[in-house]
Amino acid sequence: QVQVVESGGGMVQAGPFLRLSCEISGSIGSPNVTGWYRQAPGKQRESVGTITAGGTVNYASAEKGRFTISRDTAKNTVYLQMSSLKPKDTAVYYCRAIIDIISYWGQGTQDTVST
Repeated sequence: QVQVVESGGGMVQAGPFLRLSCEISGSIGSPNVTGWYRQAPGKQRESVGTITAGGTVNYASAEKGRFTISRDTAKNTVYLQMSSLKPKDTAVYYCRAIIDIISYWGQGTQDTVST
């Protein structure tokens, strides 16, 4: 059974960086695409960016430059590093893995950025 587990969120102050992790387990092969999404209070879930099995990364235009998506294939883990954190980055961050056209979502990790 495929499991997607996010970690690394918490309460942080604006400014520095924060790295979130998404560990994918239970799959025979690597995900075709792994994506990071976020949902701020009172707003719809939005895409942050994705990374393909071949390593191609695409970012939602609003976050390009502050966010970096990377992966460690040996650990089956995808990372989201966020720099210059702002209170508007407060959200639940979700990871989604697409494996053979099936989407697997994690439960999300809360990231709260204070001034």
